[in-house]
Amino acid sequence: MQMVNENRLPHALMLCGPQGVGKKALATAFGCYLLSKKAEQQAAQPSMFGEPVEPAEHPMLKKLEHPDLHFTFPTIKLPSMGSTHMPISDDFIAEWRQLMTTSPYFGMDDWMEAVGAENQQAIITAGESDELVRKLSLKSSQGGYKVSIIWMPERMNIACANKLLKLIEEPPQQTVFIMISEEPDKLLETIRSRVQRIDVKRIDSESISKALVEKQGIGEEDARRISRLANGSWLKALQELKVGTENEQFLDMFIMLMRLAYQRRVRDLRKWSDTMASFGREKQKRFLEFFLRLTRENFMYNFKQQELCYMTRQEEDFAKNFARFVNEGNVLSIYDLTNRAIRDIGQNATARIVFFDFALQMIVLLLQK
Repeated sequence: MQMVNENRLPHALMLCGPQGVGKKALATAFGCYLLSKKAEQQAAQPSMFGEPVEPAEHPMLKKLEHPDLHFTFPTIKLPSMGSTHMPISDDFIAEWRQLMTTSPYFGMDDWMEAVGAENQQAIITAGESDELVRKLSLKSSQGGYKVSIIWMPERMNIACANKLLKLIEEPPQQTVFIMISEEPDKLLETIRSRVQRIDVKRIDSESISKALVEKQGIGEEDARRISRLANGSWLKALQELKVGTENEQFLDMFIMLMRLAYQRRVRDLRKWSDTMASFGREKQKRFLEFFLRLTRENFMYNFKQQELCYMTRQEEDFAKNFARFVNEGNVLSIYDLTNRAIRDIGQNATARIVFFDFALQMIVLLLQK
């Protein structure tokens, strides 16, 4: 708001930070703030949605249906789409608005579930950049700003990225781009150099713990554990409260893998890899990232320093007997193996082969000391 009032608002911003720290909430609130003001009102005293606006504008902003507010986000190709159709954000705008108005704190897995994705990886296509060029070439319906909010720009394919670069270099009049990125290093350097980066910090554990007690009604000890595990992400904190969460399933799969590998039950490991192959690719990558975290936590558990460990009660119960098997002799090799699997899954390698090889390698690694 200070940028607007001092007339130094850049035409392209990029909010960076880890998942769940409020980047989408901030970007959306700022976009609504810009659209609730006309150019001659910019020097007025700001408030949550700017100065008082016409009553008709309020429902549009509240429902995120303002004609000058444009959302871009990763999409998938549905079976019902024609062979020549490149998916664009407007194909899924109803699902997006429903999710955003419920809560802007959601991740890629929630988005994939909302659009009914199975074994697909969401991207932003060149068709999206063409559509964005068309939309932003039109005059503002309200005579003020046009706002383009781009979630996960690092998922643009190269054709889309190049077209967006040209659009940012020669932006239409009174257009503001607000990008929301978790991995800005994956963006083209030419795009990163043309936006003003703002890093959104992690939420401190004390604030998350307090909010869990006051808003979710859980005990202080559980709130403390969850807030530490959340690592500054309100989204992760909320996910830990859900019964039957994905992380519980991942913990079961982690425990099963380690027990079968220790017992060298190759036939059962094959069944384990078949189960993993049945997950979608986004879910497979999330499991491997979960695997990396638990590897780290089990290694740190050996040092008997509570402040170094970030585990749920269930994870810690397993670590009491298992942690000694993750040690100085194998922890780096386990990390390397897991990162290779993440790379292979991301490059569309056959999941069944990747996970069976992963499981067989774990037999050897657990024996190292």
